[in-house]
Parts: sequence; structure tokens; C-alpha cells
Amino acid sequence: MKNEPNFVVAVDIGTTSAKTLLIDRAGKVTGVHSIAYPLHVPQSDMAEQDPEQIFQAVIDGMNAVIVTSGVHPDDILCVSFSSAMHSLIVMDEQHQPLTASIIWADQRSVEAAEELIRNGKGQSIYQNTGTPIHPMSPLTKLIWLREHRPEIYQQASKFIGIKEYIFYRLFKEYTIDYSIASATGMFNIHQLDWDEQALQVTGISKQQLSDPVPTTHVIKGIDPEYASKIGINQDTPFVIGASDGVLANLGIGVMDSSEAAVSIGTSSAVRAVVRQPTLDPEGRLFCYALAEDYWVIGGASNNGGVVLRWTVEQLFSDGLAPLGQHQFAQYTSFLEVARQAPPGANGLLFLPLLTGERAPFWDAKARGVYFGLSMGHHKSHMLRAAMEGIIFQIGSIVSLMEGLAVKPTVIRASGGVLQSELICQIMADVLGIPVEVPEVIESSGLGAAKLGLYAMGVIDKLVDPTGSTKASSNERYEPNEQNHQLYQQLLPIYLKVYSQLKDSYKEIAKFQIPDATSIKEMTT
Repeated sequence: MKNEPNFVVAVDIGTTSAKTLLIDRAGKVTGVHSIAYPLHVPQSDMAEQDPEQIFQAVIDGMNAVIVTSGVHPDDILCVSFSSAMHSLIVMDEQHQPLTASIIWADQRSVEAAEELIRNGKGQSIYQNTGTPIHPMSPLTKLIWLREHRPEIYQQASKFIGIKEYIFYRLFKEYTIDYSIASATGMFNIHQLDWDEQALQVTGISKQQLSDPVPTTHVIKGIDPEYASKIGINQDTPFVIGASDGVLANLGIGVMDSSEAAVSIGTSSAVRAVVRQPTLDPEGRLFCYALAEDYWVIGGASNNGGVVLRWTVEQLFSDGLAPLGQHQFAQYTSFLEVARQAPPGANGLLFLPLLTGERAPFWDAKARGVYFGLSMGHHKSHMLRAAMEGIIFQIGSIVSLMEGLAVKPTVIRASGGVLQSELICQIMADVLGIPVEVPEVIESSGLGAAKLGLYAMGVIDKLVDPTGSTKASSNERYEPNEQNHQLYQQLLPIYLKVYSQLKDSYKEIAKFQIPDATSIKEMTT
């Protein structure tokens, strides 16, 4: 009797690499392969990638993990996908790309975003789509293309993202999952279809966009050439999957509003799951689809580990070896210097807005500020203030979520920066909530595998009420009440400083050219 297929191939298309995992039905990762690709920054406000390089990385990564694991094609249950959000590729009538993949970090459409906010259309579109108005979104990128690259805009047959590009190459059809669609700024999350007002402001039609489908949508019949290159059967089911952010929640089992997932890599994000679309009245939080009756709300900050890296490099450059990508561990020893400074850094605040900001301010022109600096402050205070500033941003996002009746009683935190125990403790103290660090590393890939198992009927629910779907934790950090009270006094001052500088940021932006190298190191 033939055995049932046992493995899911989970593909996680990130900003800096495509990571492929082989995961069995029990959720155990038995194989991992990662292939990096470059981020091109032709000028400081541009961030692009070659879609063909990413496609080849996906194909080669799947093949590598299958070959090295020795799994037989008949033992592969399905292939399931996670992907970064907000990318835009313009395709011509011959299905060839007219542009690179313009990614979330691209800032060219700042003026388009500002105009949507000024004229009031942005708020209306946000209430329909759940995507904050910001240059990250394909919505504003399309407006920029129409105004600044009309020759490309007018040749367009399709406007798609990177996962749609890969699925078109494999299956010759343009399909987009509800999750990725809900991050475009053009998808009505109440009607689960393209939003008429968003289409109107961009000047495009539904026919120029991919067909929206649930995240559990299954496609079969891969191009035989690619089936052979990957090493799978041609009838292997492909589950379209979702975005990396929402799947990270699924991967670590944070699937209700009593918990929140916080990730701090180069950038950072806070996410919680609700059972119906939930929107911030002022448009400061995203609301993205995960699966039927599951929606992920929260906010992403540009400024996480990239700020710590910059701060350490400026303060301790003599002691640093050259840093390769994803090698944050060598910086953690320098972060220990911050223990020499007390909580609150003796009244020194740092607004860590070095790369502009998404949540909670949605201000692409914001920049970093030390406030309260005196002769009595030293390197340890400056470093601690930077660490606290990053967590103040996270705390501000959590506060916005609490205003929508999402009140987490525990934080599940992940990301390279969490190698620092001090950062974990600062987070617990600022938020006044226990912080747990799950053992799971590849949370988005694991979430894609869980979604694949659910789509294939292997599991009958995404969330087990017994809690068995939660990832176990390595560490738990309890808040220090005295420190929490101190931070409760400092956070309003921190927010007031930003508010009073908001107009000045716009003025100083006329004299600044952002350093493109900071964008090169960003990840979602």
C-alpha cells in the first residue's frame, strides 16, 4: 500500500534571499536552503530587484533542498509560498517585465502618498483596503509611474508583484492571494475584490491586475520544464500561500488578540490576529488577510536593527570587524555596554528614525534625533537611548492596537536583534508585558507549511484551541514594574518631541540626501 506524502516544500521569498524549507507533517524542519540576491539602489530613493534573479533563486532553492534531503517526488505533499509584500513589476503584452521589481523600500512615490493624504482620498481608500497610505504600497507606486514614466505605464498589460511573477512563470496564469493583494493598497478587504476608488486614482483596470484567490488556493500542472528542474512531479499541488508577515504569526502560533508577535530584524513589526477586518480611524495600522476569518493587524517600523548597527558603528567603529549580511551576533557584545547606563539613559531620548518611518508616524521624511543630550552623557547612555527608542516605536504601535481593543497579555518576540537579552528586557519593561522568545527561527516558512497542510486537508483547523500550535519558548522576560513606570513617563515626552519636529522634518528634508547604503541593508 502506497504511503501518504509526508513533506511540504515551503518557499519564503524575502527581500534579501529566497529560503526554501522541507517540513514534515509534524512541523519538523528537515531541510533548509537559502539563496541570496542583490538589492539595487540606482539612486537614494530607489530600491529595486531583478525578478529573474529571484525566480532562479526560487527554482534552484527548491531543487537544492529536495536533492540534499534525498526526498522522493512522490513523498512531497505540496509546495506552499510565503512572500514579502508591496512589490510592483510592470508586464507587457508578451508577458515580459518592463521594470525591475520595485520593492517596499522604494521612496519615489512620497509626493503621491502625501497628495492622497492631503486631498482626503487616502483615508477613504485606507478604510476600504486596510493598507496605510505610504510610498511602500503599489498604489502610490502606480501613481508615480503614471506621472513620471508614462511610456512604461501606457505599455503595461499587467501590474503584478514578485510572487505573481513566479506563479506566472510556473503556471502561465496571473493569480494573487488575498493576503498579498490586501497589502497593495488596491484590494477591498470587505468585498475581497479590487477596490474601485483605488483603481480610479491609479487609472488602471481590474483586467490589468491578477485574479484574487484565497490563500489556500491550490494550483496544479506546473510547466514540465520547471518540474524537471525542481525535481518534483508535474501534478504536485502548489498552495499560493500568503505574505511573510501574516505567516510569521501562524508559524509561531500567535493567532488571537490576547498575544502579539514582535519581530526585530533590520526593521521591526508588531502583529496580532483578529477575526474580522479591524481598522484604525486615522489609518496608522495595517489590516491584512491571512485566511478565512483570520486577519492580521499591526504596524511595521523601518528602524530596528539597522539603527543599532549604525549606532554601534559610530560609537565603537575601532572594535568592529566588517559586518556581512545577517551577522548581527558580533554586535551583541557591544550592546552590553548599554548596561552601564540606567533605564531612561539619564533623561536622554533617541528618535531612531534614520530611514524615515512607517508605523506609527508614516512619515518618510522623519529623521533621527538625540534629545536631552548633555555633558553628563556618555557612549553607554547614547547606546541605551537608541535601544530604548526602537522599543518606544514598538510600544507606540502596541498602544495604537490597544485602542482597537487588541490588548496583548504576552509578546512573542523573534528576530536577530533578540539575541540581546537587554533588548528583550527593555521591551518587557517598556510595554509592561511579559516577553517570550520562541524557539522557531523560520516562522514565515513554517507558517507557509502550516497553511499548506491546512489547504491540503491534512489538518482541519489553523488554530488548535488546546494551544498545541504554539511554538515553545526559549526564554521569558518579566517586566520590572519600577522601570515600566519610568518608561511610562518618558514615552509621552518621546512622542511630543516627534510631534513638535514634524513640520521641521519637511523643511530639513530639502537639504538632505538619504544615504542609500542604509536601504541596501533593509529587510522586511
